[in-house]
Amino acid sequence: MTIENKIVAITGAGRGIGRATAIHLAARGARLVLGARSEAEIAAVAGEIEAAGGEAIYLAIDVTRRADLEALVSLGYERFGRVDVIVNNAGIGPISRFDALQVDDWDAMIDVNLKGALYGIAAALPVFGLQGSGHVVNVISTAGIKIVPTMGVYAATKNALRTATEALRQESGPNLRVTEISPGFIDTTFGDTAVTDPDIKANMQKRKEELAISPDAIARAIAFAIEQPHDVEIGSIVVRPTAQD
Repeated sequence: MTIENKIVAITGAGRGIGRATAIHLAARGARLVLGARSEAEIAAVAGEIEAAGGEAIYLAIDVTRRADLEALVSLGYERFGRVDVIVNNAGIGPISRFDALQVDDWDAMIDVNLKGALYGIAAALPVFGLQGSGHVVNVISTAGIKIVPTMGVYAATKNALRTATEALRQESGPNLRVTEISPGFIDTTFGDTAVTDPDIKANMQKRKEELAISPDAIARAIAFAIEQPHDVEIGSIVVRPTAQD
């Protein structure tokens, strides 16, 4: 059971869960391939990892572009000779009521939360096939487990990804592991800028102050799934605050 020397590609690695996961895995000896829209943010994460004695490379990407995911996986494969894990973590959540008709936000969530993860899978599978091993980790959400108002489209994108993840798991055979991680209320900047409705934003901030746990909790869950022996697959992990209903 080890993470040392595994090559792990992570999307949305500049902040929040992605950043915490990169730093935690690097401390456990993994070598990281970091992707995010903000080159400054992922450069800072890579610098922090390298300052602590780890190894990380990075590429500015937009997960809504399939070619960018292919470039990220190719970067890892060309630099390290393989890619052992892809963590499809990038996500957005401009939540709102349906009657607010924020249709552009609906489109954006479908493009990033669902299609972005599918593009990551599509980029990784050929490499996993060549090397005869690999691990897909999809970060989903408890929003898809308990459906609540304002989160309809967001939860729908996450449950669509949950369905795709389970189908991939059943198709995967003995050499590909597939894991879904469903975070609950996590202390990140996730909704700080995306949510425009002042009442929804205020409610989210209040709940974050009352309930939210560190993204390090999700990083540890991802590490747990990755570190298992090659013949052990952790299919699903739900990590939420103890007080979350």
